[in-house]
Amino acid sequence: MIDIRLVRTNPELVKENIKKKFQDDKLILVDEVLDLDKRFREARTRCDELRNQRNTISKQIGQLYGQGKRDEAEAAKKQVASINEELTALEQDEETFEAEIRKRMMVIPQIIDDSVPIGKDDSENVEIERFGDPVVPDYEIPYHVDIMERLNGIDLDSARSTSGNGFYYLKGDIARLHSSILSYARDFMIGRGFTYYIPPFMIRGNVVSGVMSFTEMENMMYKIEGEDLYLIGTSEHSMIGKFINTVLEKSELPQTLTSYSPCFRKEVGAHGIEERGVYRIHQFEKQEMVVVCEPEDSMKWYDVLWQNTVDFFRTLDIPVRTLECCSGDLADLKVKSCDVEAWSPRQQKYFEVGSCSNLGDAQARRLGIRVRDKEKGNYFAHTLNNTCVAPPRMLIAFLENNLQEDGRIRIPEPLRPYMGGQEYIG
Repeated sequence: MIDIRLVRTNPELVKENIKKKFQDDKLILVDEVLDLDKRFREARTRCDELRNQRNTISKQIGQLYGQGKRDEAEAAKKQVASINEELTALEQDEETFEAEIRKRMMVIPQIIDDSVPIGKDDSENVEIERFGDPVVPDYEIPYHVDIMERLNGIDLDSARSTSGNGFYYLKGDIARLHSSILSYARDFMIGRGFTYYIPPFMIRGNVVSGVMSFTEMENMMYKIEGEDLYLIGTSEHSMIGKFINTVLEKSELPQTLTSYSPCFRKEVGAHGIEERGVYRIHQFEKQEMVVVCEPEDSMKWYDVLWQNTVDFFRTLDIPVRTLECCSGDLADLKVKSCDVEAWSPRQQKYFEVGSCSNLGDAQARRLGIRVRDKEKGNYFAHTLNNTCVAPPRMLIAFLENNLQEDGRIRIPEPLRPYMGGQEYIG
């Protein structure tokens, strides 16, 4: 959510940003906010005037009674009653205007960074850099589920019976590999100076609306029936929510956190759920990074975060690239975002395994996360998040890039301590 002062002082900048995101249907919202804000401030000014009048007249009433001027006192009381009636109506108008302004401000997109490429959708995202050589072996790389089934490591049929499409049973060495990758990611991030958390896996509605847009919420979140609780789609939701309505001392920043959680997603939209595969599913686990920092430091931390993911994948011998998200592919709360994509030898192309986002002060403004500065006064912090690793999607890249010609899976050296010293699976 942007600062309403920006809408007041530079509405054309806000409209131009909307056009860059190809959301022209939202242009009218800027004018509506300006009109509602004008009426809101007029109502507030009139309320202040009426309260001052009421206070002045109320003081006079006692004096008039004391002077025996009963009729004048009664007339003054009627005047106060009339003021109260008008004041009640205006206060109700204030609440209505404020609610209508917030409703519109919640869907006006954040001002994107000048470096973001302009494009309509993800087909116009821009490759930034490649890390590692993408190799296509001279032997066949089977579909990832076939690899897992050959190693007796997955049961999709039983999961369909218990839970439906979008769920899975992992077992044996594949299940152990899944857990080992998460454990390694945890220690990798701790080694980078991040504080490890296991957060709540359910959050309240006000936190949900604070960390994401309404459209994202509708398409992603599972609501607990009869309660004001949602299953998290990523631990970022809990971790940013942890700071709701807090004032952080300048000396406490940056907050650098890494968190493990299961993630639950409806996955409503064009992509849908795979009937046979673990790329797009309803349930998975993830090691996340979250940073709360000074506004002037957020771009520096953005670069640190995506580089952490690249470094993690490269320690496991998986070639990756970074892809800058264009304006039309940015969620409304994001200032800048890039995807980390892993190489698929089977498909001979890259696919997304993580996403790094700078949200500026959007989440902080919605959730009331401020920084206390004696010189400048209080101001909103900036928040960022990034995926370190999210198996089982990452398993696809891992299995394809470490599959040997004889069907075994090579375990890269950093992962072996978590796999009981195993060098191969199969």
